[in-house]
Amino acid sequence: MNRPYNILFLCTGNSARSILGEALATTLSHGRFIGYSAGSTPKSYVHPIALKLCREMGYPLELLRSKSWDEFGREDAPHMDFIITVCDSAAGEECPYWPGHPATAHWGFADPALIDSNEADMWSAFRKVEMGLRNRIELLSDLPIEKLDHLQIKDELSLIHQQFKI
Repeated sequence: MNRPYNILFLCTGNSARSILGEALATTLSHGRFIGYSAGSTPKSYVHPIALKLCREMGYPLELLRSKSWDEFGREDAPHMDFIITVCDSAAGEECPYWPGHPATAHWGFADPALIDSNEADMWSAFRKVEMGLRNRIELLSDLPIEKLDHLQIKDELSLIHQQFKI
């Protein structure tokens, strides 16, 4: 494959988990993936801790915004090779039609933005999601994707998530 693989991370609000997925896929893959993110009912902002983590990764903050997944179902949208839901509510929703039949998977994480006890606990929750996504994306990057058929890729995406479930 001569072009990078496009990977779309979906969540309901598109303010934390999917944002981290977008930034990690792009920054960890050394050009193999371009990460995108969206939500079924996007918030009007990106969570401040997610922004700080993305800055640490070196991801251009001007690319980050909370957006609807409808943007990626349009005819002029980038072709997606992978669609990964990162929250249970988005996984259970009726998704738009994705042109090209991308490989799909669910890599669920608790929403770190729901932690309201103290700043240390919030940071811990965000770091946990970041590390979980980082581990999965690194394994995905190591797969010989170009040698696998659609069903094998889908199985591998599921196996990657299973390796880290407790």
